[in-house]
Amino acid sequence: MTEKMFWETKTLDEFSREEWESLCDGCGRCCLHKLEDIDTGELLYTNIICELFDNDSCRCTRYQNRQTFVPTCVVLTPDEVRNIHWLPETCAYRLIRDGLPLEWWHPLVSGDPQTVIEAGISVKDHTIPETYVHADDWENHIVDLSAGLDSYNEDDEEN
Repeated sequence: MTEKMFWETKTLDEFSREEWESLCDGCGRCCLHKLEDIDTGELLYTNIICELFDNDSCRCTRYQNRQTFVPTCVVLTPDEVRNIHWLPETCAYRLIRDGLPLEWWHPLVSGDPQTVIEAGISVKDHTIPETYVHADDWENHIVDLSAGLDSYNEDDEEN
């Protein structure tokens, strides 16, 4: 019999701080700027990333005090995870919330943080820093995450 892992036996509220933090796969998708279609309510992701995002590590450069620099940054808590609708479909917090298993590429499953990149889930090398794009142009940077971040045609953008 195989021993179950902590994320398979605990509720969101039961995770230790270390367990909670380990659920983040480092994909960076939650750091993408999102738009909401005012007519349909549909959430649209862009390839525009938060100014605090480090492309090499796929992590926040100011994680511990990020809200000082980006007051709108959401600190995920069990209550937030239960109530927000914008978590990417691949997000471990969302999967566990919905009673679904973690994907094979998640570092807790694979044992390797590179599998999230190898699987094409990570935003590494597929984003534009928010300081490079005027807010009026964000709708020109909408991507289909299910098709991958390469779905944005960078040839349309002058860099």
